Amino acid sequence: MENEPKKGFQGLIENWKNDLVAALSVALIALPLSLGIALAAGAPAMAGIFSAIVGGIVTTFYRGGHISVNGPAKGVIGVILLGIVLMDDGSGQAFNYVLAAVVVSGSIQALLGILKLGRLADIFHSTVIHGILAAIGIIIFAKQIHVAMGTHSESSNIIQNLVDALVLFPKANPFVLVISLSGLFLLLLHSKTSNKVFNLLPGPIWVVALSIPFVYLFDFFDLHNLSLFNKSYEVGPTLLLDIPDSILESIMHPNFDKINTIEFWTTVFSILIITSIESLAIAKAVDKIDPYKRKTDLNKDLTGIGLSTIVAGLVGGLPVIAVIIRSTVNIHNGAKTKWSNLYQGLMLLIFIVILSPVMRQVPLCAFAILLVFTGFKLASPAVFKQAYGQGPEQLVFFIGTMVLTLYTNLLVGLVGGLLLVLTTHLLLANLSITDFFKTVYFSKNKLNQLSDGVFNLKIVGVANFLGILKIDKLISQIPSGASVNIDLSDTRLVGITYMDYLVEFLKTQRATGGKASITGLDSHVSYSTYNRALKISLKSTSPKFSQRQIRLQDLAKENNYQFNSRVVWDTVYLKTFKFFEIRPIERKYNCLSGVFKNSNSSWEIADVTFNEGQAFTAETFNTTLMVITLNKTIPPFTMEKEGVLDIIFDKVMPFKGYKDIDFEMYPDFSKKFLLLGGNERKIRSVFTEEIIRFFEKNQTYHIESNGEALLLFNKIKLARTDETVAFIDYGKELVKLLNNKTP
Repeated sequence: MENEPKKGFQGLIENWKNDLVAALSVALIALPLSLGIALAAGAPAMAGIFSAIVGGIVTTFYRGGHISVNGPAKGVIGVILLGIVLMDDGSGQAFNYVLAAVVVSGSIQALLGILKLGRLADIFHSTVIHGILAAIGIIIFAKQIHVAMGTHSESSNIIQNLVDALVLFPKANPFVLVISLSGLFLLLLHSKTSNKVFNLLPGPIWVVALSIPFVYLFDFFDLHNLSLFNKSYEVGPTLLLDIPDSILESIMHPNFDKINTIEFWTTVFSILIITSIESLAIAKAVDKIDPYKRKTDLNKDLTGIGLSTIVAGLVGGLPVIAVIIRSTVNIHNGAKTKWSNLYQGLMLLIFIVILSPVMRQVPLCAFAILLVFTGFKLASPAVFKQAYGQGPEQLVFFIGTMVLTLYTNLLVGLVGGLLLVLTTHLLLANLSITDFFKTVYFSKNKLNQLSDGVFNLKIVGVANFLGILKIDKLISQIPSGASVNIDLSDTRLVGITYMDYLVEFLKTQRATGGKASITGLDSHVSYSTYNRALKISLKSTSPKFSQRQIRLQDLAKENNYQFNSRVVWDTVYLKTFKFFEIRPIERKYNCLSGVFKNSNSSWEIADVTFNEGQAFTAETFNTTLMVITLNKTIPPFTMEKEGVLDIIFDKVMPFKGYKDIDFEMYPDFSKKFLLLGGNERKIRSVFTEEIIRFFEKNQTYHIESNGEALLLFNKIKLARTDETVAFIDYGKELVKLLNNKTP
């Protein structure tokens, strides 16, 4: 790994080129998204731009993050809409009242950071938060689908908006709809294709740019009617983005006249809770994909975001938070330091001044389809499937919170969701209400350091989201890099959010050189195979094997292999492979291991669950992979079938800038495989004729070298027993060839 970039102004001088290039890509994405988010929230379009500019320029100078990008995000759409509806008194000042709520929420947020209360975000149950985000996704979809179709719903009820979308679809304006559908096609195509020219610009920029020719084709500049199939449809300037000629004309100021009303404070705390939780969650997500593994100071970051939100609210901007899409793009495009955030803010300011005449030619439906796409991803069937995969009770929490939020508001949805979780935990723990809360808040958790220096953390009673702050005080006493064992044998119930917290702690310890494990769950059961699922203690139970596990165990006995069905918490080594550098690993389990006797190379085949994509809309994948430890050093490289993984995943970003290594003498191999790596000469020395012929005639695998080991997998699914046997034979033959031919 490269040396960590310098901080402060030294980092600016050292890395300004990398940060500037990355910032350009970020700014190109931020421009249409910021405008779209503001419009979806019922705010003036420039409110989103002000938030992005302030998030870039102001937040950079006081922040806890190293490489995240700040600005408006889709999570604020629901709370801003809520505030406008609650405080609309017919005076035309509704958004000004909301700006006052933004300023107050930012002040409280900054204070929470100063008081080092950033960890409060950890006490909110993770599934409840995802339920709220799904509700926000539905709200975005319900509001923006009408803009994308050229229709209008008179109802303020979200469910009725969805119903109206179906009812009014036959009356949709086809001249608006064709722009929206073209934009949707571009977004889907951009996420699936690996064409270098097409991927030169972000998807949202393509949507906006290619909508403008339609505007000229249909002449949206003048109010008139167009006919299609003997029906007449109105088009005109009202369908275009409306922004003032001067940026100064867009500045709005807060109005505090509603500060003594319940509606005002409902808006304040809705903004505060959603922005704080989302910002802190995204900060942690960005830390996971930061190539230098730097850690965000969550309290300082909360203070910085709060201060920026105050400034944004004072000039007419939306709340400022950390944003995952732009942060991911920032990292993937080579940003090194926090200064890339400043550059993207300055670029946005320049863009909006120079490009405002062009932006006024963009139809509103182009921004709407961006938000429809985003809203769908927040509440897609995959999100429900993921909740169910974590346990059927999690699906109940998820849907319960989502429905309650849709029919009431975000605060009621949050409180109701948490009460639903607590009631379920109370019933599953089989305790009285008094005993339940005693075991949460007054449990006799103990931290001891053993004679060999290992820390033993004993957790007792009910371990759920309410007890995270209590256990955090004990865990903070464990030094970084120390070895620790967490014993859960005396817990009656372990919640999913609590397990999330413990697993993230284990990853942190291992990343700093310590050994860490969780024990004592043998007598616990859950309704899901998900390793972090809610667990209940039943002392008399013993683990049950699936048919596939039984076959793998039999295979191990027949061939003198080792088999372990349990979750292995230590997955740090897999992060040394490029594929997993930016894909968080959830768990490794069903581990089959052995040694190739002829080469004395050890190998392991395991099932691995990992995430791909953005923080709250990440997809979960399961695969069976093989890691072979070699007895010699070979150059790092990655090899995969041309075009296959691009269909499933994002482009191979870690090798960005490296060209495909082709072999003129072996055109079939070059057409079949994409081979990438840094040292082309050494890689060519490994790929001898014998090895190339082996790859040509055998099953195609994704193969990576980290210099001392190989990573192999075939499909993004769990392997059958016969495929596992084929895996072993393939690996044995490949190692034999490498040992014979590699110098």
